[in-house]
Amino acid sequence: MSSLVPLLVTLPLLGAAVALIFGRRRRVQVGVSLITLTLVLGIAAVLLYAVDQSGVPLAVSVGGWPVPFGIVLYVDRLSALLVVVSSIVLLAVLLFSVGQGAADGDDDTPVSIFHPSYLILSAGIFNAFIAGDLFNLYVGFEILLVASYVLITLGSTESRIRTGVVYIVVSLVSSILFLAAIAAIYGALGTVNIAQLSERMMELPQEVQLVLHLMLLLAFAIKAAVFPLSFWLPDSYPTAPAPVTAVFAGLLTKVGVYAMIRTETQIFRDNDVNTLLLIVALATMIVGVLGAVAQAELKRILSFTLVSHIGYMVFGLAIATPASLGATIYYMVHHIVVQTTLFLAVGLVERRAGSTSILKVKGLMKAAPLIAVLYFVPAINLGGLPPFSGFIGKFALFDAAAEVGTPLMYLLIAGGIITSLLTLYALMRAWNLSFWREEEEHGDEVGADRIAYLDDAPAAATQTQRRVIPRVMTSATAGMVAVTIALTVFAGPLYELCTKIGAALQDPVHIGQVDEKTAEGVIR
Repeated sequence: MSSLVPLLVTLPLLGAAVALIFGRRRRVQVGVSLITLTLVLGIAAVLLYAVDQSGVPLAVSVGGWPVPFGIVLYVDRLSALLVVVSSIVLLAVLLFSVGQGAADGDDDTPVSIFHPSYLILSAGIFNAFIAGDLFNLYVGFEILLVASYVLITLGSTESRIRTGVVYIVVSLVSSILFLAAIAAIYGALGTVNIAQLSERMMELPQEVQLVLHLMLLLAFAIKAAVFPLSFWLPDSYPTAPAPVTAVFAGLLTKVGVYAMIRTETQIFRDNDVNTLLLIVALATMIVGVLGAVAQAELKRILSFTLVSHIGYMVFGLAIATPASLGATIYYMVHHIVVQTTLFLAVGLVERRAGSTSILKVKGLMKAAPLIAVLYFVPAINLGGLPPFSGFIGKFALFDAAAEVGTPLMYLLIAGGIITSLLTLYALMRAWNLSFWREEEEHGDEVGADRIAYLDDAPAAATQTQRRVIPRVMTSATAGMVAVTIALTVFAGPLYELCTKIGAALQDPVHIGQVDEKTAEGVIR
């Protein structure tokens, strides 16, 4: 079973090479991408079942090199679950992009470049999730950085190049901090293997641990878009093509959250910065959702809600109990799926109405009732209405915080409830104006008077041409809506799995390490 682990990374890289070779043959590239991601999904599902049934993580030393010199790939319940969810999202977005490319040609997302870059991005995501050492995690981040820069600037428009430069600069700052922390850790402890670091970190003085801890947290917080380091995200994501925006919003920030989870639960278990994390989580929730309320453009609304809901994950991480970690993992899975689905639905709105400004779009309930449903279901889910997965995840987080029972925890609960209500308000206001508002009843001037406080909000990118929506794009979005519903229908077994993950993260016995003699995955 361990032999399947490296395929999670090597298959997308090989697929990217093949797709690049056949750069002039669209159908071959599409076929290669679909087959590659389907195979990864199947392998990840098998690995998830295997590690869940045995309770024993799989660890592989690539090339047989001993620890700490070799690259270690590590698959436990958490990493396997995230690879499965990521594969589903990547497949759905790929289908959406295939439909868009077939309808529009190469104007918006040049296929010859898109497919290799998309598969390299996938390899970076998977590599980050299964990295067993900090340097390999850094490599995963850098693969993401290179591929995401190519994808975010597809089409080479002025706005995309400008935001791409901001994105790359911010990401490079994060990477430099991460690399400096890795160098300092290796100089102090002689290893960057996460399992060995969990045992050796306590040998360092508390002050040194704190400095290393904060360096890593700062690097990961930039990538996760935690306030006040989230300034780059709302301007970067909305300018990219719809499929790129969807996959970025769903997955890239979660890689940063995942790195924070691994750092806090395995490397720095005895170095407490939870109070700082709680304060940051509250600020991220409130500032992000207030930004969403002040927006008049759908992609920007969703980008700010993305920032605010990262706060829930940091909140659960900072509570630092098995119950809160399980709730955090469940909410993380929920948010990956729901946020991606909402961006895909907004992509459909953009094609149907020629704009994503809620000041301009109107009457879509009658004109496109299916799109209305595809937006409404994940919107109320993200807002936390029962019985959807958003409500389940938030309730579990609040319950875990209430068990701790400190005044700061109750303040965070109140902040989380306010954030949820304002999220629902922002998304339903957009629903009301874009779908329910009738063009015959309300002209532009009347509509603007009703929401005059949005007059100074950033406008949507200029687009007046309405485009045909291929069935593949609608089907991909509908499939993702079905997945969001499945998170609710199968909330019981999924939450049970997340509870196991939370318990394992709090138990040092479950930290995996590669046996230096046999290079086989064992538990230390």
